[in-house]
Amino acid sequence: MNNNLKNITKTNLSKEWATLDRIDYDFQFKNGDWKRLSRECYNRGNGAAILLYNSLKGTVILTKQFRMPIYEQNKEEGMSIEVCAGAIDNSDEPLETIIRETEEEVGYKINNAKQVLTAYTSPGALTEKMFLFVAEYSEEMQINEGGGLESENEEIEVLELSFSKAIKMVKDQEIIDAKTIMLLQFAQLNNLLD
Repeated sequence: MNNNLKNITKTNLSKEWATLDRIDYDFQFKNGDWKRLSRECYNRGNGAAILLYNSLKGTVILTKQFRMPIYEQNKEEGMSIEVCAGAIDNSDEPLETIIRETEEEVGYKINNAKQVLTAYTSPGALTEKMFLFVAEYSEEMQINEGGGLESENEEIEVLELSFSKAIKMVKDQEIIDAKTIMLLQFAQLNNLLD
């Protein structure tokens, strides 16, 4: 419990694709002053993401898809290169979510993955917590072409890239998705693809 926080009120602004609330609250600053503050919080639930890697081939599996919020910010960057990821539904566990998403989005059947990081991707506005995984893949694990679910209006291009190219794409700002950068750097720091 936070003793420098009180009188919290929540006003719902939207319940379309996710929930947008305005939260008003009194916050006590270090100097002792209390101020009434207001913030908007967007709640779309939590998510899971995975970096699939093949240490023998030195490759990773990434996705490419259109992202409207990125397009709205910069029309040139609307097609986003990312790790496979998805929203955690209902009472699912992050691991079962990422196993399902891996099959739907990139067409690989994995039985397990290792959770390596947990992060809030934009804590100033989003409630979303991301559970980040890695797993090794092989060609034998591919059971379909991937591409996402039509019922979820997904159109996902599956990319198999050399790890060195993916790292270069981060440096060249071709990959600008935070969860993807974190997982690629985790793989680099932990020598997953030596």
